[in-house]
Amino acid sequence: MTSGDTTLVPASVEGQARRFKRLGIAFGPRFFVLLAIGLTWIGPAFFEPRFLYGLVAWDGLVLVAWAIDLWRLPSPDRLRVRRTWLAPPALSVESRVRLTLENDSATTVRAIALDNVPHQLRVDPPTLTLLAGPGGEAEAEYRIRPRERGEAALGDVYLRLQTPRRLAEAWARVPLPQTVVTCPNLDEARREAMFLVRSRQVDLARRSKRLRGAGRSFESLREYRDGDEVRDICWTASARRGKLVTRLFEIEKSQTIWIVIDSGRLMRTHVAGVTKLDRAVNAALSLAQVALLSGDRVGVLAYGRRIGHRLPAARGSRHLRQIIDHLATVEADEWEADHLHAAGRLLTDQKRRSLVVWMTDVADTAMTPEVVQAASRLIGRHLVLFVVIGQPDLARVALERPERVAEMYRSAAAQEVVRRRDVLLARLRTQGALALEASAELSPAVVNAYLEVKQRNRL
Repeated sequence: MTSGDTTLVPASVEGQARRFKRLGIAFGPRFFVLLAIGLTWIGPAFFEPRFLYGLVAWDGLVLVAWAIDLWRLPSPDRLRVRRTWLAPPALSVESRVRLTLENDSATTVRAIALDNVPHQLRVDPPTLTLLAGPGGEAEAEYRIRPRERGEAALGDVYLRLQTPRRLAEAWARVPLPQTVVTCPNLDEARREAMFLVRSRQVDLARRSKRLRGAGRSFESLREYRDGDEVRDICWTASARRGKLVTRLFEIEKSQTIWIVIDSGRLMRTHVAGVTKLDRAVNAALSLAQVALLSGDRVGVLAYGRRIGHRLPAARGSRHLRQIIDHLATVEADEWEADHLHAAGRLLTDQKRRSLVVWMTDVADTAMTPEVVQAASRLIGRHLVLFVVIGQPDLARVALERPERVAEMYRSAAAQEVVRRRDVLLARLRTQGALALEASAELSPAVVNAYLEVKQRNRL
């Protein structure tokens, strides 16, 4: 686990056990075994009724043993339970949680613990067995694999307390309410960051020497030479010196990247068991981690019918933590997203030219989707990377060779949808935007497109 992940690990919680219900006692499993053994007296009783007295005496001894075993059980207030998270909960990533039982009594306690874990973290509540000696402690672990991002509320831990004889048991409850946040897929973001470290682009981003003329950040003035662009002439300096003077530029070391995520109803569609919104969030985290490592400033805008999350552009490890917190709680809206409002908000907040990575989906309609119109409004000021999250089964149907009439209509409809999307993306490219369609491999596609922009200094 990296140090950055450590800050995302939920805090440990601890609580004292309490008696569950007024008469929270029951018979242990071995109590019924001993009763079953006493049934052997029934056979001789068919021939001699006096053997029934032996059966009654045996059952009485078992009840006395049960009462003694119950009396030996420690009071619940002598027990404490602690829940410890060994890794941050992340979408589709398996991690472990540890339960620790502290026994402050003079009796060995066997506890069967059931942790109230919500369905979004684990399909069924975990049941663990812990055996703690006098004044000692015991621990056991269970695994979770979150299926949804966002907040998850864990409840109490329920205990069935027994002695090693397991004749009697008492019920207890440990109040351990806790709310944890399931982050996006951190492993996926880490893989993309490692790819950047190994690539030549990170060397280019961290290079200290300046490449004159390649960027648009002012560096110095010099006398005009043949081949210099007219737009780079500084007319005020030329008037003072009486000769043409050219501005020199260098590659910007810190650029601004805005990640725009559509969280409208279209993003609730599942692709290979994961919603398009979850794929967009994972790709956003991967891109943010790579861009921050390159020294760029990263901002996040997630919107549905309204602006849900907005994080101004900044850089640094603390800002990455803020990005993770915001992305973890992005939820899909059940309504169509207001794309024009999001574009207007971005134009208001970001005056200088930046790279806008817009991850969305387009409606299958003959008209120009609103999200394409909204992205077109940004092209004049910003460099737009328009990312459409596609549907792989749609492309597969479009390539099938139909054998029946129904299959022919289905294939023709899929081909029409694919063609319409290609036309929309081509239209954006002619306007100066970068456009791509990806589905399962969304994170690598977005990161590679960003690295290409950095390498060619498109900003």
